[in-house]
Amino acid sequence: MSPKTVIIITGPTASGKTELAIELARHFDTSIISADSRQCFRELNIGVAKPDPAQLEQVKHFFINSHSIREEVNAAIFESLAMQWCEEIFSTRDVVVMTGGTGLYIKAFSEGLDEIPFIDEGARKEILDHYREQGISWLKESIQQADPLFYASGEMTNPQRMMRALEVVRSTGRSIISFRNSQKKSRPFRILEFGIRLPRKELYQRINKRVDAMMESGLLDEVASLLPFQHLNALQTVGYAELFEFLQGKTRLEDSVALIRQNTRHYAKRQLTWLNKNEKLVWLDDDFLNKILRVYSNFKT
Repeated sequence: MSPKTVIIITGPTASGKTELAIELARHFDTSIISADSRQCFRELNIGVAKPDPAQLEQVKHFFINSHSIREEVNAAIFESLAMQWCEEIFSTRDVVVMTGGTGLYIKAFSEGLDEIPFIDEGARKEILDHYREQGISWLKESIQQADPLFYASGEMTNPQRMMRALEVVRSTGRSIISFRNSQKKSRPFRILEFGIRLPRKELYQRINKRVDAMMESGLLDEVASLLPFQHLNALQTVGYAELFEFLQGKTRLEDSVALIRQNTRHYAKRQLTWLNKNEKLVWLDDDFLNKILRVYSNFKT
């Protein structure tokens, strides 16, 4: 009897994870669990590079269009849901495919996380309002004072993670770092992790082309429809924040689009920095599908 196995495909944004995951899932006749912290939101489509309807028809996806932007979604919630979905898929299949670029979600699934306490919505809104008014310098200074542990070792170039850290320390008096689980959870299945690695020039070209394609597909209209909800945590993300600035008359459209390209490249760089810390990751430089199948075949025996 084959061991139950989760094959994880990750990598920076625009590296081709979706296409490879679908190809792999079709090979095993199985389903995909998305590990993307934004594609789960029904209201977000173009700006989060969600699989298109044709792709969603080819393979069943979990954690796509599963939540509203008004709902709280975090790594602990994802961990719980993903474990349930694995159990469901494993009832009829030996392999589950998971794909996405949200490293914290993949880490939560693979190793487990301690659940972080509920954060009061009022505290969250206050921090977001201050950040929008005073910018990244205020956020850095506040974290340096309130949570020096995160300031020293956390993601201090990621405003979303920074705001989350500030919410936690103000609500609990403890650093968000202290909630991270040093004791890895065991899983009743095997996990194989693969990362797509492209030459930097090629990756940046793919990012720029994707941003242009998003704009041609109507990203500006999508963002305009979400303007009343721009304060929500789900919308503090690349591709939306920059166009909100344009819609408020603060920037020119071409400058906002250029900033989306730049910020997406920076995001990809942060993703790679995170992934490079994962010693279990098998890097894919070419012949992606066949290399995964070879590793899986050897792993079984």
